[in-house]
Amino acid sequence: MEKLDNRTKWTYCIGATGRDMAYALVSMFLINYIQYTMKLSVAQFAAIASIVVVCMLWDAINDPLMGIIIENCHFKMGKYRPWILLGAILNAIIIILLFTLRPTGWGFVAFFGAGYLCWGMTYTMNDIAYWGMLPSLSSDPKERNFLVTVMGIFICVGQFTVAGVVPTIIAGNAINTYRLVALIVGLCFILFQLLTVIGVKERHHAAEENVEHLGLKDMFKIFARNDQLISAGLASLLFNIGSGLLIMFGMNFFYFEFGYSKGGELIFVFTVMYGIGTLAAEFLFPLLTKFFKRKLLLNFFSIFDCVCYLIFLGIGYAPFLPKNELFINIIGFLVFFSQGVLNMLIIVMLNNTIEYDELKFNERHDSIISTVRSFSAKLSGAINQGVVNLTLILSGIYTISQNIGDLEQKSGAGEISKEEVLVLADGFIQSAGDRQLFILRTGISIVPLVALGACLFILNEYYKIDEECYDKIVDNIKERNEK
Repeated sequence: MEKLDNRTKWTYCIGATGRDMAYALVSMFLINYIQYTMKLSVAQFAAIASIVVVCMLWDAINDPLMGIIIENCHFKMGKYRPWILLGAILNAIIIILLFTLRPTGWGFVAFFGAGYLCWGMTYTMNDIAYWGMLPSLSSDPKERNFLVTVMGIFICVGQFTVAGVVPTIIAGNAINTYRLVALIVGLCFILFQLLTVIGVKERHHAAEENVEHLGLKDMFKIFARNDQLISAGLASLLFNIGSGLLIMFGMNFFYFEFGYSKGGELIFVFTVMYGIGTLAAEFLFPLLTKFFKRKLLLNFFSIFDCVCYLIFLGIGYAPFLPKNELFINIIGFLVFFSQGVLNMLIIVMLNNTIEYDELKFNERHDSIISTVRSFSAKLSGAINQGVVNLTLILSGIYTISQNIGDLEQKSGAGEISKEEVLVLADGFIQSAGDRQLFILRTGISIVPLVALGACLFILNEYYKIDEECYDKIVDNIKERNEK
C-alpha cells in the first residue's frame, strides 16, 4: 500500500481543530446562550427547542444527500476540498450572526429558525467532505489508525479550548463575551480548514472508475446492501446519544448544584477532565489496539462507562457517594476516557465497512458511507437536544434560569455590575428544590445507560469485521486490482 506523506497526514489532522471549536460552540453553548441571555417565554423557548430538533432531523437526512453531491462532483481542486472550504466560510459567517443579532420575542424565534437551519446545512458541506476524505486517504489499517488517533487529539484540542474557556468568562457579561468568542471561533474555523485544503493531496481509487452518476435510489441501495454498515451505524447513533448528554447538561448541572458564581469555575475543571480523559484515550488507543482485540476493548469500556453513570446518578444521594468536587471530577475523567476509546473504536468500525462494500460489489463510495457517522451524530444531537430541553422545562429549571437571563441583559446594558449579577443569580438558583435537581440528574444518567447498553448489544450480535476479517478483505481487494 502507498504510504501517506507527512504533509497530508498532519494538515488533515490539524485542520480538525478549528472545525470542532466551531461545532463545540454551537452544540454546547448556543442553547445556554439563549437560556441565560434572552428573555423568552416558556412557549418561545419550547419553540426554539422544537426548531433545533426539526433542523437536526433534517440535517441528518441532508447528510447522505450531501454525500451524493460530493460523490458526483469532481472539481479541479479535487473531490472534497472545495466543499471543505466553502462550508467552513459560510458556516463561520452564520455562527457569528447567531451570537450577534438579537431580535426580541417571536422575532428572535424566527431569526433563530432560519439561522440554525443554515448553520446545519453549511456545516454539513464541510463535515461530509472532511470525514469522507479520511477513508479515501488510505486503506492501510496502521495509517488509518494513525489518522483517527491524531485527528482525535486535535478534535479534543478544539473542543476543549471552547468548552473549557467559555464557561469561565461568560458569567456576568455573557452577551458581549459570547459575541467576541463567536468571532474568534469563526475565524479559527476558516483558517484551520484552509490549512487542510492547501496541504492535503487527495487520492484516487481504481474502484471509483466503476461508479456511474448516483441518485437517491442508488444511495439507499448502497446503505441497504451493507449489513455491517447498518449495524455499525445504529451502534454509532446509540453511542452518540449515550455520550452527549453529560456535556450538554454540564452547565446547568454545575450552576444548580454549586451556584452561578462558582459553577463556571467548576465547569472549567470538569472540562479539563474531559480534555485529559479524551486525550489520554487518543494517545493510548494505538497501544490498546496493539495488545487487545477491538471486541474486548468494546465490551470492557462499555460496561465500565455504564458503571460510572450509575455512580454519577447516586452522587449526593447515596451516603457513600458524597457530592464532592474531587469525586465528581474523577468520575468525569473515567467517563470521558472510556468514551474516547469507544468513539475511536466505532469510527474505525464504520470506516472498515467501506472496504467490505468494495470487496462485495467492486465499487467504492467513501463519501456516501462516511455520511453514516455524521448522520448518527446529527440524529443523536436532535434526540439529545430534545431530552435536554424537555428536562429543563418539566423540571422548572428553565423558568429559574430566565431570571438570570434578565440579570445578564441588564449587565449587557450597563445597568448593573458583574458582581451584582453573580450574587443575585445565586439567590435565584437556591430556590431550586430537590425534585428539580433529581430530574436533572436523571436526564444526565439514565438515558446514557440505556443507549450505551443497546450499542454494546448491537455490535456484539451483528458486527463481524474484526481485525483478521478486515486484513483478508484488504488483501482480496489488492489481489483483484492487480489482475
